[in-house]
Amino acid sequence: MRPLLTLAGLLVLWEIAVRGFAIPAYLLPPPSAVAQAFALHIEMLARNAAVTVAEMLIGLLLGALLGACAALALLLSTRARRWLLPLLVASQAVPVFALAPLLVLWFGYGLASKVAMALLIIFFPVAVTLYDGLRRTDPGLLDLARVMTADARQHRLRVLSEIRLMAALPSLFSGLKVAAAVAPIGAVIGEWVGASAGLGYVMLQANARVQIDLMFAALFTLALCAVALYAIVDHISRRLLPWQADSHLSLRSFEES
Repeated sequence: MRPLLTLAGLLVLWEIAVRGFAIPAYLLPPPSAVAQAFALHIEMLARNAAVTVAEMLIGLLLGALLGACAALALLLSTRARRWLLPLLVASQAVPVFALAPLLVLWFGYGLASKVAMALLIIFFPVAVTLYDGLRRTDPGLLDLARVMTADARQHRLRVLSEIRLMAALPSLFSGLKVAAAVAPIGAVIGEWVGASAGLGYVMLQANARVQIDLMFAALFTLALCAVALYAIVDHISRRLLPWQADSHLSLRSFEES
């Protein structure tokens, strides 16, 4: 309840500030006007939110898959580390937003360009976090596996699948949480450059028509979608990683005792 109470308090302060300082609605509408716009256009917002969520999910799945493949390639191949790792690091120096017009030119105004934009943003955090998790496996576990396995080829495959990947799952889900938080950025930037549907498209159209309350309603809808996506990834990580201790809970119990 605390986050909800905090959000309610911020909305109340926002309403008081707008009305107390007589801020024009075309600059900053009060939350009550945003709520009215949301209720009035809820079907249209839901329809466009479905488009944006589809772009986010497909981009997240493809970005996570490609990022995992890149991390495995970096771990297993010395040549890949020499050639691919510097390229991955250097690619982050290029602003992803600057690539959006090119992606629209190459893939068109449909779903593909927005998915490609989300994929580019998601790929790097997943690849880097998983690679760090794979190469930071406990050496004691690796030595124990080496002693207990006679077949060298079988040993390498089993170590990768049963030890390294399992030990790297917390790092992977940390990267996926970052990816879930930034996935809306790629989808919306792609919609701003060129689209015929989606919450980013709604925001552009509302801004052009000076419907600032509708623009804020679309923005809050996008925020809700992003929070829901992050919560789903966090829930999956907790279900798949029951052995990972939560240090915050341990610290809280220690302080209470």
